[in-house]
Amino acid sequence: MKIAIGSDHGGYKTKEYIREWLDSEALPYSDFGTFSDESVDFPVFAHLVCKSIESEECNIGILVCSTGQGMAITSNRYENIRAALCWNKKIAEMSRRHNNANVLVLPGLYISEQESVEILKDFLFAAFEGGRHQKRLNLINQD
Repeated sequence: MKIAIGSDHGGYKTKEYIREWLDSEALPYSDFGTFSDESVDFPVFAHLVCKSIESEECNIGILVCSTGQGMAITSNRYENIRAALCWNKKIAEMSRRHNNANVLVLPGLYISEQESVEILKDFLFAAFEGGRHQKRLNLINQD
């Protein structure tokens, strides 16, 4: 597993906290920025993370902004991205189990840094259940 991580200025501190945790767990990742808390445009970082997943450079993404909404909206424009805005552990787990989400979006303004890591753990280590859930996923991109 290789993780792509990115944030805007509103999620920068949370992203840095998550990076420290990833380092402590020796989990491989690519950091696509931002690299400070100076104001930036969130779509730039959502695109970088999603393109790294679509190119198979990475297979899981983490995006953080103030509310998470902008990152989720941008990410879900990609055909093979299933971004889930998660603000607690259960939503993160079920997003993986039932929706096979491959991008975790966190609302940095509304959760603590410690909560972000707890949510991430449930997201990373939950397995997609397949079956009836795969049938439903197959319906998403139909015309």
